[in-house]
Amino acid sequence: MKIKFIILLVFLICVNQLSVQGQNKNVGNTVNSEACMKLWTRKFQAQIDKRIERNRKGDVKLEFVDENGDHIKRVSLVVHQKTHEFLFGANLFVLGQLQTPQLNSNYENAFKHLFNFATLPFYWRGIEPEEGHLRFKEGSKYIWRRPSPDNLVDWCKLHNIYIKGHALMYNRDSQMPDWTEQNNSDIFLNQAKKHMREIVDRYKDNISMWDVVNEERYRTRHPETGNKVPDNYLSWCFREAGCLFPENVKLLYNDDTQNHENPEEYAGYINDIKSHGLRIDGMGIQFHLFNLKSRDKFLEGSLYPPNQLMNFYNRMLKLKLPIYVTEITIPSCGENGKIIQAKIVENLYRLWFSIPNMAGITWWNLGDGTAFKTENKAMAGLLDKEMNPKPAYEVLDRLINHEWKTNLSLQTNSKGKVNFRGFYGKYNIEAKYEGETIEKEVNMSKSGDNHFIITFIVHDKTKK
Repeated sequence: MKIKFIILLVFLICVNQLSVQGQNKNVGNTVNSEACMKLWTRKFQAQIDKRIERNRKGDVKLEFVDENGDHIKRVSLVVHQKTHEFLFGANLFVLGQLQTPQLNSNYENAFKHLFNFATLPFYWRGIEPEEGHLRFKEGSKYIWRRPSPDNLVDWCKLHNIYIKGHALMYNRDSQMPDWTEQNNSDIFLNQAKKHMREIVDRYKDNISMWDVVNEERYRTRHPETGNKVPDNYLSWCFREAGCLFPENVKLLYNDDTQNHENPEEYAGYINDIKSHGLRIDGMGIQFHLFNLKSRDKFLEGSLYPPNQLMNFYNRMLKLKLPIYVTEITIPSCGENGKIIQAKIVENLYRLWFSIPNMAGITWWNLGDGTAFKTENKAMAGLLDKEMNPKPAYEVLDRLINHEWKTNLSLQTNSKGKVNFRGFYGKYNIEAKYEGETIEKEVNMSKSGDNHFIITFIVHDKTKK
């Protein structure tokens, strides 16, 4: 009897152990997520908070005077931040291309609710698939993820969204028209010069930023994957772009995620451009975790741990140029994938927003199913396939539209003055004095003195 009881007990223990192992397997990604949080310690998060306060906010001085310049006291005002100076964006590659009007509407509303910055596709293969047949105009031949640039520009202008063109030159077979010269670099450069000039002539007044060259790191390692070019290809592209674009258009160099592991290599590309006396206005760096393997390595700290990221951005500070995170992919597939994606997004955006010379952050594909070929397996959109928000979108909405915007109710002192500290951007000031109300828009800039004198027309002088 005892033997039977012991056998039964051992059996139940084994069953219980298997059950626990199965449960652990199901919550494995949650465990990974907790491991990730250990890297992002409270002390590290507190440092991020301090940098955000120091680098993203400034002091504003407001004075209220009458038409004679005399100060008015006891003015009540409501301060409302309308926009960010910092650029938060995504690519706009599928505007108007989704299967139903409802999906397109969801996509557009989600984009403009969150972002003030859009990256538009200017890959040469999509712009000129056939030599001499340019796809600039609305109504051009349909290509998935390559809508008409004219249409995209009009939509961005309608919604006050800052535009970047991507990419002026991207020497890779998958993005280069088949008809371009493959083996003679002189012929190819002449074709490239014509291509660049056609884009500049059409968009120089409407697009204020360009990735001049994309992913030289990959091309130099795999020259067989692109058209033959001379060794000075990078500086040649920036020389041509600098001659063609007006000074107010920002020229960027964009490269891939792996540069985070070798900041000196990335700095070498930037210094090469500078060494030729050429204009470069910003540095672009991608951040793609295209699959669960890379995401889990990030979670455990063996890939791009926070201290490595900070070392990279600190090295970039020495180059004295604005930096932009230009493309972001974080998977949401797998067990608990959406929750893990949201936590990674929150940590990374907070870190990036805290970096002194960071000027913009661009998510890559806003909705699931809108990525490039196999990249869709990662389900890395901020929206699901119905273009409804995921937890990661809601996290960014909370940060961008609430935590990182300043809204205050204030009153001037006895000298008609009031000060406040807020995030950089455009503000609407609604001021009330003795039953009269005025509204004034002011632009609080990181580079400005942010001292504003607002004139209030006082109809009854006895009220002063």
